[in-house]
Amino acid sequence: MRFDIPDEKTLTLEMVIPIRWGDMDAMGHVNNTVYFRYFESIRIEWLHGLAGAPDIDGEGPVIVNAFCNFLRQLKYPGDVRCRHYIANPGRSSIDSYFTAERVDEPGVVYANGGATIVWINYRQERSAPLPEQVRRLFAAA
Repeated sequence: MRFDIPDEKTLTLEMVIPIRWGDMDAMGHVNNTVYFRYFESIRIEWLHGLAGAPDIDGEGPVIVNAFCNFLRQLKYPGDVRCRHYIANPGRSSIDSYFTAERVDEPGVVYANGGATIVWINYRQERSAPLPEQVRRLFAAA
């Protein structure tokens, strides 16, 4: 089963991540788990830029699900251009989406995926409203 990424989404960040030799598995391609690390790297970069580092005594994000569609095999050496998008804001949640392509093959998507982010109060372990700086991203789009 393949999960779809919506056409209507807001680009929030783009970054280039080098493919490391250790990212490959015995089959000679980037291991499936590493794609999730690439997506995590750009998501964390975006969240830190937006809301700062999480404060265990305050509020912040948690991931409640994640998926990846593996479309082509990434191989060392090379660089991956990751793009991060957001869509579907709720009271306390937001969907984030990702694409990964090789820098030397612009426009050829090797993988795409997503994750649902829920904003929570860490101490109470309960959902909390999305911060205003996140809501503003959708008002501007």
